Amino acid sequence: MAIDAVITSWLSDIWSMHDDILKATWQTCVMVGISTALATIIGTIIGMALYALGNRSLYYHPKLYFQLDALVSLMRAFPFVILMIALSPLASIIAGTGIGPVAASVTLTIAGIFFFARLVEQNLKEIPTGMIEAATAMGAHPLRILVSVLLVEARASMVLSITVLTISILSYSAAAGMIGGGGLGDLAIRYGYYRYDTGMIVFIVGLLILMVIALQAIGNKIAAHLDKR
Repeated sequence: MAIDAVITSWLSDIWSMHDDILKATWQTCVMVGISTALATIIGTIIGMALYALGNRSLYYHPKLYFQLDALVSLMRAFPFVILMIALSPLASIIAGTGIGPVAASVTLTIAGIFFFARLVEQNLKEIPTGMIEAATAMGAHPLRILVSVLLVEARASMVLSITVLTISILSYSAAAGMIGGGGLGDLAIRYGYYRYDTGMIVFIVGLLILMVIALQAIGNKIAAHLDKR
């Protein structure tokens, strides 16, 4: 009976905060949506540049490749919490405020860009070099090879990489609550940690797990549909 009473009390407390939970869930979706979209677009461009600058059949340039590769590695080496604090002034300038999901999206986007750029480079490296040679023999321009051949061939792997990126940003968004980013992480910290509400923490963790499972399942299904091998 004691356990049943505790569970009933937890469920009652959670239901009493359903408006706050819905708001926090929406804020998390905003952060993840904005950051994933921008990181995918910009990260794809940087990843393609990395691959092209390191490939002798495209825009081979060892010096530029080394500089860009070092930048990507440097940005990826930053722990997210430290990066979040360091970029808070930039977030305030871009978003017009230092708090809220839009401001948090600035740091999430920057972290996601370099993470995804490396994934894109690896995806392109997995494509057989024979495809580049064949396209070159037919007179295709290097940019056309990158966009019309390599990206199309890597589409299934790219979808899986976008899935990994989305899940990573979702986990980062929980930490964004530490600096006023809002979202489920902020709710877990304010109510679960500071108020010692174990039920709230368990609920939010469970909700995040369900979101990750759903995202992975959707990504796997789309990638399987696109994979023609």
